[in-house]
Amino acid sequence: MLIVLAVAFILVFPTLRSYLNQQVQLQQSRAELAAAEQRNEDLQAELDRWSDPAYVEAQARERLAFVMPGEQALRVADPESVPAQTADEDTGDGPAVESDPTRPWYAQIWDSVQVAGVAGTGETGEGADGAGGDPGAGGDEAGSGADAGSGAESGDNVPDPAATE
Repeated sequence: MLIVLAVAFILVFPTLRSYLNQQVQLQQSRAELAAAEQRNEDLQAELDRWSDPAYVEAQARERLAFVMPGEQALRVADPESVPAQTADEDTGDGPAVESDPTRPWYAQIWDSVQVAGVAGTGETGEGADGAGGDPGAGGDEAGSGADAGSGAESGDNVPDPAATE
């Protein structure tokens, strides 16, 4: 009798094991399908929201700070985190670029880059490329050893490769 049970167990065990593995895989696949269907419903709801012009306008205002023609954009900082400044106070942090809402964004960024370049080098010229900076810096080949086209400032003490030849 024990031998018959052992043979039956040997014959049934692999089949039972594969059946149980398939049941686990089936449950996992059903869970993945339910998650995919939920994600699909969420994406469809979001797509439906984006087809509403009021939602698109609200998102443009919130995310991109767009305003309608004739409106004025204002950005309010938290009054508790920003100290109050009066109109006659000068911050003195350095040069500032006045913003003109009619100028394109890339022109405003370029002005900001130029002001930052001038502020970082201490120059008082018109641009960050050194065109209006110190007139004695690098213009004299025999004096400082720095050529105006080499990019070296007068205080860098970098020898000019053209002068050594």
